[in-house]
Amino acid sequence: MSVNGRSDDRPVRVAMDAMGGDFGPKETVKGAIEALGNDNIELILVGDQEPVQAELDRYDTTGRSVTLVPSVDKIGDDEHPIRALRSKPKASILVATKLVKSGDADVVVSMGSTGASMASSVFLLGLMDGLERPCLGGPFLGVAPGTVMVDAGSNMDCRPALMLSFAALGSVFAHRFLGIENPRIGLLSVGAEEAKGNKQVQESFALLKESHLNFIGNVEGMDFFTGRADVIVCDGFVGNILMKFAEGLGGALSGFVQERLAGSLSPQDLAKISDDLWQTTNMPRTMGGPLFGVNGAVVLGHGSCEASGVAGAIHTAVRYVRVGLVDSMREELSQIHKNQQTASEGSGAAAKVKAKN
Repeated sequence: MSVNGRSDDRPVRVAMDAMGGDFGPKETVKGAIEALGNDNIELILVGDQEPVQAELDRYDTTGRSVTLVPSVDKIGDDEHPIRALRSKPKASILVATKLVKSGDADVVVSMGSTGASMASSVFLLGLMDGLERPCLGGPFLGVAPGTVMVDAGSNMDCRPALMLSFAALGSVFAHRFLGIENPRIGLLSVGAEEAKGNKQVQESFALLKESHLNFIGNVEGMDFFTGRADVIVCDGFVGNILMKFAEGLGGALSGFVQERLAGSLSPQDLAKISDDLWQTTNMPRTMGGPLFGVNGAVVLGHGSCEASGVAGAIHTAVRYVRVGLVDSMREELSQIHKNQQTASEGSGAAAKVKAKN
């Protein structure tokens, strides 16, 4: 079988932004080396040469495919992405993304600034035809790993046509990556009835209803846990609030449980329960999240990831390439936009006939 013109048994070339995240390059290099033992990959570490090489020297990579590509500096979360890309043309995320652009890598993985990763991906790889912006998506709750949310925080304002595109991208991810046949698409609203929601939701409902997607209607916040929908669509403003709320709730509940059960359980058992509770209320940090809608494979991890999370993000990146998500998403978007164009032309023709009569 071939994926994107590559034999499936060939190593996936992973460009790792070694400087990204709160703990790069120490944890990023450690996690990348861990991934070498778990997946069939060729590892390309991108970062400031001296500190990355120092971390790399801690490990025995004899017989393994590891390359260091030097870059200069990194882009932090506190920097404006576009201005930083201009002022730091050799930053690690830019150099890593260029490797995918040139065909020297199959996928880029970064724990660094989401804004910078998105900006460099759009600038260097470009957007899929008919798409205005990319979006972040994937399972965002450990307690509901089979429920995909798009958008997870990359677009604060979305027109209905963009919401439809995001639904299509989420559907492809759920089908190809999670193995869900004909994923059920739900639109996040304040009620299940068709008339519920603001103008954006109501207009998006109409587009989704006329699409070829398996749209089941509006869903509510509790449906992230009920399994009613496989993909839940919202704009990035709402999606990011949901993610941060879940993260905060998990932290608060973990502290609450520790306080209430202190003395009743051993410190080890209490720590395990508290950690499990936090994990189930947060995005699975051991998998990373794909950036949907760009013409190349890009996987972003949480900035606070340590080595295990970095290795998990690389594993996600390998599967992203293996199942051919980029091509599948491009095809689905093409079908969506073709259907919209046909519908628009049909409406225009009907209006002309009505005017004549």
